[in-house]
Amino acid sequence: MTVRRFPPPWTAEVQPNYYVVRDANGQQIAYVHYSNDPDRRSAAKLMTKDEARRIAVNSLERGAINACQEVGTPLQPWHPSRRLI
Repeated sequence: MTVRRFPPPWTAEVQPNYYVVRDANGQQIAYVHYSNDPDRRSAAKLMTKDEARRIAVNSLERGAINACQEVGTPLQPWHPSRRLI
């Protein structure tokens, strides 16, 4: 069995203008930036805080799905009720 490069569990931490997704070792996997200022958001094409949160949380679910695939655990069919949002 291969060692995972980004071991679960993953976490999403909110920061002043972004969410950071980290693996179990604290390695930063993704930064999801947002802005609550409508003018800045439209000029820089940033997401709202809620949109950024959804992407960060869904990346956590994606990491769990990839972990199951690597060890051969059968996955359940995806259904909207399984979302972590």
